[in-house]
Amino acid sequence: MKYIINKRFETRVERTPRVLEIAEAFGLGLDAKEFVVFDNVELEVEQGDVVYITGESGGGKSLLLRELRTQMEAGGLSVVSIDDTELLDKPLTEQIGSSTNEGTNFMGMVGMNDAHIWLRNPSQLSDGQRYRFRLAKAIESGAKVWFADEFLAVLDRTVAVNVAFNMQKIARTVGATLVVATTHSDMIDDLAPTLRIIKKYREKVEIIRAPEGYKQ
Repeated sequence: MKYIINKRFETRVERTPRVLEIAEAFGLGLDAKEFVVFDNVELEVEQGDVVYITGESGGGKSLLLRELRTQMEAGGLSVVSIDDTELLDKPLTEQIGSSTNEGTNFMGMVGMNDAHIWLRNPSQLSDGQRYRFRLAKAIESGAKVWFADEFLAVLDRTVAVNVAFNMQKIARTVGATLVVATTHSDMIDDLAPTLRIIKKYREKVEIIRAPEGYKQ
């Protein structure tokens, strides 16, 4: 499905005495200016794609992620944000699945096969384990599209690439579209994206589509 991303903002500077003083001293204009972040960027995202959005901090990655989510939801797709998954202060086994068996199956899909972990609260888990549990909740939701902003940013890089590899494998297995945004570029090989979007300066965007039939 095709999505058109067009985002621009008008910036204004408050004309305080100090602002006027600096503007006069350095010859700066204070007229309203249009700041273009995305200039009618056309993206084609197919169901089952793994989309990797990278670029410098503050370049508009999160904005692109939100805009894609808004348009996908408007198009009738069910979406889930892995980052927004609520974790309750009670054992994991009480928070997932309609039965014990179903819950342990979901956790097993993300590599949480230790019964001792199933009995722990999220606060007793490592960052990597909490992320895996959020992924298990995403699978349980049945959403067609999974979103993750600042993807795996809080994890140790060795753990991050391992989780990235498993996430794309699981997403491809269940047929979900995975869309992530991150400043890190060290997970390309493990995430194996079918669509890579590199946000550059101002409205410049580089879009790289993997060859047809490509799959990790």
